Formats: sequence, structure tokens, C-alpha cells
Amino acid sequence: MVVLSALVIAFLAACGGNKSNGAGKVYTIATVVKDMSDPWCLRHEEGVLEFAKASGFNCYVKGPPKTDSAQQIQVMEELIAQGIDALCVVPIDPEACEPVLKRAREQGIVVISHEAPGMVNVDFNIEAFDNRAYGAYMMDELAKVTGAQGEYITMVAFLSSVSHNEWMDAAIAHQKTAYPNMILAPEQKIECEDNMELAYEKTKEMIKKYPGIKGFLGASSYDPPGAGKAIDELGKTGQIFAVGTSVPSVAAPYLSSGSNPAVLCWDPALSGKAMLELAVMILDGRKDQIKTGLDLGIEGYESVKADGNMLSGAGWLVITKDNMDQYQF
Repeated sequence: MVVLSALVIAFLAACGGNKSNGAGKVYTIATVVKDMSDPWCLRHEEGVLEFAKASGFNCYVKGPPKTDSAQQIQVMEELIAQGIDALCVVPIDPEACEPVLKRAREQGIVVISHEAPGMVNVDFNIEAFDNRAYGAYMMDELAKVTGAQGEYITMVAFLSSVSHNEWMDAAIAHQKTAYPNMILAPEQKIECEDNMELAYEKTKEMIKKYPGIKGFLGASSYDPPGAGKAIDELGKTGQIFAVGTSVPSVAAPYLSSGSNPAVLCWDPALSGKAMLELAVMILDGRKDQIKTGLDLGIEGYESVKADGNMLSGAGWLVITKDNMDQYQF
């Protein structure tokens, strides 16, 4: 694991040459996140502001006050009307965003997405890693703590969340081949709407319905903590475990208790910088350089893999109670 402060220093050093784009133009690049109250999105904003300072470009973050697709699309429409040079977006509902992003591109705006594999109306979508590998690794972590036994349930923010579904599908497929004594409960892919309280309530419901359940696998950053809270309150700590995507600022109490033995994530500040770097490359006329092997000069994105306009980096973080103090987000 690399301490985040060291990552920031390395990135700033790598971006030292980005302050001039050759033509002296100061690009305006807006990033739209899912929810401006979410710690994940606030960490993403930190990365955008660091990139702006290092590059000299006008880069900033906007987003809805809560995780609401219609509100997010409205934010994008307002930004497009302002004539920005590029739009980076982490869509809540990728399919619903296609029409507005199509209009953006028709107006000459560069569009970069994240957490949205398969999107059509983007120049590129970039993921922090291969989604199938990430989902399989999540399952490995859950199997480790459950002894590869018993029933489990998967959780996503929304059934329309493409990345979340890819992670869970890969996790389930990996379980079937690697851990045959684990059983997927009928209520697979519980939708928790990126809401910790809803994840908490639905976990309680599932534990009541399936008293022998051993684990929860969560895609949203609020899923494992919400499940962990229910597990602790019901006195099931050490008997039932919740693993999946989250961040220390949300999961810390449950990492400490053991109901979240491990959470996985990537640093959204770094993925935010990767999106911006791609946008600048396209605006600079260097789109042809965006291909497999590209080094974006950002930790985890030193050798990008390309499949058409779908890009992926190479890394995720595994956070436990022993190392969570290293990550300040």
C-alpha cells in the first residue's frame, strides 16, 4: 500500500509539465459527481482541485445535493450551456445520461466518463481496474472470513449501476467455481440506493429472513458499513460479515468492530485526475496516443489497457483496521 500523501506528491511531480498546452489556452473542464455530500465524491473533488493547481487549467466539480439521476442530468445540462471545453462525469444512471452526453459531444465538448463501462456517447470511459478482477477479489475477501461456507447476499446502489452489476456478476461467477460451498441467497443484488440507512434496514430484514446467512457483499461505499451497523446491533459480530467497496471515513467503526473485516476501493482523487488528464490530451490533439500502454503519470494508471474507448488502470486498495489510518478519505 502507498500512503496517499506520497501518491499526491508523485502525481504533482509527474504533472509538472502540464501547465502549458502548447497554445497557451486555459481549458475549462467540469467534473460531475454523483452526490456532493458523499465523502467519496468530496475526495474526488480534492483530486480535481489538485490537478487544477498543478496544470493551471480551470477544473472544478459540480453535482446534485443527493444521489438523484434527474438532478445530476440537470447539472450536466447547465454546464453544457456554459460552453465548457470538457465534461468528466461519474454517472448515476449511465443509460439515462446518454442523450445529454450526445448533445455535449455534438457541441464539441470532450466527454470522459468513469464507473460507466459500455457508454456510447463518450470519448473514453476509464475504470480504475478490470471490473471482473475486482469483483472476483471481493469474493475472495468474503470467502476468507466466512470459511468459504454459507449463504451470502449481494448489494448494489442501483440496479442500473453498470459497474456495480459487473462487480457482483463477476463475484458470483467466481464463487461458483472457486467456493462451491457458498450459496447465493435468492435475494441477490439488493438495491440500497447509495444510502447507508437503507443498507442497514435491508440487512436487518435479510438476517431475519435468513438466520443462517454468513455474508453480505456490497458494491456501494455505503453497503458494507450499513450492513456492518446492522450486524453489530444484532449481536452478530464475528458470525456475519460484510465486505465490499467503501472508504475509511465511512467504514472505520465497522472495520474496528470486525463486522467489516475489509473494504476495497480505489482513490477517487486519482481516478478524477486520470479523467482530467485524458480530457487534456484530447483537447491538445493527442487522442491518438490514448491506447494500451499509455502512462498517465498517475499511481495505478501507469500502463492503461484499452479496448476501443474503454480504458482501465491496474489497482485497488484493500483497507483493514490495521491500515485504515493511512487513508485520509
